[in-house]
Amino acid sequence: MKIRFEEQFVKSLAQKIDYIAIDNPSASVKFKNDILQKCKDVANMPFKYRKSIYHEDENVRDLIHKGYTAVYMVEEDFVSFVALINHEKYTI
Repeated sequence: MKIRFEEQFVKSLAQKIDYIAIDNPSASVKFKNDILQKCKDVANMPFKYRKSIYHEDENVRDLIHKGYTAVYMVEEDFVSFVALINHEKYTI
């Protein structure tokens, strides 16, 4: 299964990494590497993480990492990461 990162996810990740880097640049690099590795690992077990609390669809899942939620959709041939949220409101 392939992994796809949607534009909204990429922008949100970049903003969060920039924010973390203000106080701790090395922590921002570690955060980025760790969350991207977890996202890539989803390809092997796409239903490993909980059903999303933001949607009723069983194919929309929440990967939690250090207080952030990476929302992704499991589709036929790929997993699509659509958002990275903390406490902000989110809609697909």
